[in-house]
Amino acid sequence: MKKNPFFLWGAFIASVCVFTSVFSDAVAAEKKKPNFIVIYTDNLGYGDIEPFGSTLHRTPNLNRMAKEGRKFTHFCVTAGVCTPSRSSLITGSYSQRVGMHDNPRDGWVLRPVSPYGLNPSEITIAEVLKKQGYATGMVGKWHLGDQPEFLPNAQGFDYFFGIPYSDDMTEAAGQRAAKRTNNKRAPYLEGLAWPPLPLMENEKVIEAPVDRNGLTKRYTEKAVQWIEKHKDEPFFLYFPQAMPGSTSTPFSSPEFRGKSKNGPWGDSIEELDWSQGQLLDKLVELGIEKNTLVIWTSDNGAPINREPGNFARGSNQPLHGRGYTTSEGAFRVPTIMWWPGTVPAGTTSDELCTTMDLLPTFARLAGGKEPQDRKIDGYDIRPLIVGEAGAKTPYKAFYYYDGVQLQAVRSGPWKLFLPLKDFRNHPFFSKKKKDSGEPLLFNVVKDISSSKNVAAEHPDIVARLTKLAEAGRADLGDKGLRGAGQREIGKMEGPTPRLLGAK
Repeated sequence: MKKNPFFLWGAFIASVCVFTSVFSDAVAAEKKKPNFIVIYTDNLGYGDIEPFGSTLHRTPNLNRMAKEGRKFTHFCVTAGVCTPSRSSLITGSYSQRVGMHDNPRDGWVLRPVSPYGLNPSEITIAEVLKKQGYATGMVGKWHLGDQPEFLPNAQGFDYFFGIPYSDDMTEAAGQRAAKRTNNKRAPYLEGLAWPPLPLMENEKVIEAPVDRNGLTKRYTEKAVQWIEKHKDEPFFLYFPQAMPGSTSTPFSSPEFRGKSKNGPWGDSIEELDWSQGQLLDKLVELGIEKNTLVIWTSDNGAPINREPGNFARGSNQPLHGRGYTTSEGAFRVPTIMWWPGTVPAGTTSDELCTTMDLLPTFARLAGGKEPQDRKIDGYDIRPLIVGEAGAKTPYKAFYYYDGVQLQAVRSGPWKLFLPLKDFRNHPFFSKKKKDSGEPLLFNVVKDISSSKNVAAEHPDIVARLTKLAEAGRADLGDKGLRGAGQREIGKMEGPTPRLLGAK
């Protein structure tokens, strides 16, 4: 039977439409902007989770994340302590550049009711992504200023649920500190007393004091809810967990308390692992895991106990040193990246990269660019994340500051500690010694525990890294020296405490 030509033409048109529709859907899927989730734990040590060698803490969900994703063994923060570290992730710059490394009242970490905070003129990672059409949410610990102009909602985040500073900065802690010191030693105790630790939703305090035992669970519930709400649009979730935290005895939910082999520290880490499992499972359930880059890391290394074999305050093994210093144990943090189908499963990167790289990398993956009107210290590390053959670190030099003081510089595998006549903290010398003497040079790739000083064997490398240090000092400053590239910290007058019921 002969086909009607109009029927054949109609069938052809229909097939073209179907093909065009399928092709358009494929192109649209290909161009869909990826989601970003950054989990930023507090004081978690390099050796505190199983993928990085822990035998004390059970972390099956992080094991899964490492098996399905990529470990970064030379991923660094830019400070060994909370506030400056967080400012670098948020701005893509050294804390010295954005003025968040030290201030006249609080020192190197912001305290409650401070007049200081991240300058609103800085461009944050959230603001960069909002311009690309992203929903931006934050659940957890902020610690970049507790006054309205410094809080997350004023710095590019559509939604905030969490505490404005460290969980150990309670009303009782402020009272205890005031009794044992004076204002010359602790200027942050001047003026208003610290309020009860506030839990905030956006700009409103909804609970004070908050029950710290329930923070990990409540944060996880809010994070999952927020993801569900924004699953059909590109989103960025900044998830800075409160634990293991700054206290000597971390907090955890009743379901996890007393269950680990390492007391409260281990309990809190095992609950963090549970939280991570909830997050990954939700992404799979929603069918968005292949379009979501998830990064697990820490704001700095563990404070650790000084007694050998006592891991009640975490482990940075096999790295040298403790948190709050310029040691590798303070700056190198356990980092895993997970993006099924994009990040190569079961792989490891040993190249140096840092939290400063997240802003430019996310900006470009989202179809934009990092700010072009100012210096951004981070780089686009997409080649390292996706495992491109031959991808190398973009850093010619990386600087280790203790607050205002430049103490060390790294280039390639080499880390040079500069000779210093005076210092507040030092990974290799006590405060009593003061003079650090000759330079210390370590190959931090081959000598992972920084145990052998090879400065005398490599004077050429010492000279080269010393020149890099001079360039960093001129740009980012040093003790008693203002750097040409430094910008101002934010400051306001008349700070008020975040109080329950306050308008």
